[in-house]
Amino acid sequence: MSNLIGFKWFDVSYERLLNEESSIGVGTLFSLDKESEGLDEYRTFSITPYYRQFFSSKYAEGFFVEAFTMLHSGKNYEYNYDSYANQYTNESKYTDLAVGISVGGKWVTKRGFVAEVYAGIGRDLLNQSDIEVVGRGGVSIGYRFQ
Repeated sequence: MSNLIGFKWFDVSYERLLNEESSIGVGTLFSLDKESEGLDEYRTFSITPYYRQFFSSKYAEGFFVEAFTMLHSGKNYEYNYDSYANQYTNESKYTDLAVGISVGGKWVTKRGFVAEVYAGIGRDLLNQSDIEVVGRGGVSIGYRFQ
C-alpha cells in the first residue's frame, strides 16, 4: 500500500508460514509510472522470493530477519553532452538478479489482520544494470488466513 501511494508501484505478496518461527514468501512489484524519478527510478518490475526467521515467543510474528533473492528488470540511462551543451539520452533495458538481507517487524491482531514494516539491501550478481545495490522495504497491511 505504501509503495502505491508514495512511489506509484503496485506491490503484492504472499507468505506461507512453515512453523512458529519461520516462513517463506514471494513479492512482486510493478511500476505504474513510465516517467518515474526518485528513490528507485530505474526498476520497473521485480519478483522477490524470501525466507523469514522470527525471533519472538508469538507464532510467526514480531522481529524477523529475512534472506531474499530479487529478479528485477528496468531501464539503464546513459547521458551524453555535445559541445553545445545539448543532452542526449540513450536508454537500454536490463534484467538482473540480486541477493540480500532485510530486517523488520510483523504484528498480528486476534482477528488476523497483519501489519509489517521491513527494510533491506541486496547486491546485483549479473552486472546487467547501472546499479550495484538494490533496496527492499515497505509498510504492508494484510490478512492472515487461518
